[in-house]
Amino acid sequence: MGKIFERIDDSLKAWILAQPMWFVGTAPLQGDGHVNVSPRRHDSLSVLGDRDVAWVDYTGSGVETIAHIRENGRVCLMFAAFDSRPRIVRLHGTGSVWLPGSPMFDDVVARHPSNPSTRAVISVDVTRISDSCGWGVPIMDLAGERDLIQRHAEKKGVDGMVKYRAERNAVSIDGLPGFPGGEDPRNRP
Repeated sequence: MGKIFERIDDSLKAWILAQPMWFVGTAPLQGDGHVNVSPRRHDSLSVLGDRDVAWVDYTGSGVETIAHIRENGRVCLMFAAFDSRPRIVRLHGTGSVWLPGSPMFDDVVARHPSNPSTRAVISVDVTRISDSCGWGVPIMDLAGERDLIQRHAEKKGVDGMVKYRAERNAVSIDGLPGFPGGEDPRNRP
């Protein structure tokens, strides 16, 4: 039942953007390093072209996705339908991390609601697009979006977020470089 797609056409783009959440998977090169899978929120993803996607990356309790992409670029995005017809779509590719002040960061951030927790943009050059049945995915109702990421960042303020990133986002759980120094994004070129 699975299918390989040559590109993200308008129909696939609409389906991807309609999903309320999605997942990103990464792994370090080190064989005994930790594989990471992270959920992402609805309005953070942009489909930039027929083989290019990017998302706004918010400050979190860790920095695995950024650290793994900085080390080796390997990434897989997975979208699953939790309502309607069952379906899973995976986008495999090579990722890049963009910090405040870069044209890619500015472009993607401008496409989404402002959030004081924004720390980076991650783009993916998609090399493989596939779907599968999704028969094992449950049907669920969306109760709503959580606003905790935004409220946390607003409570900490800019200086508090810089400190938090320096303490919690500088290195991955395997010791890989993560978010550079947790610096204040206002001071980036």
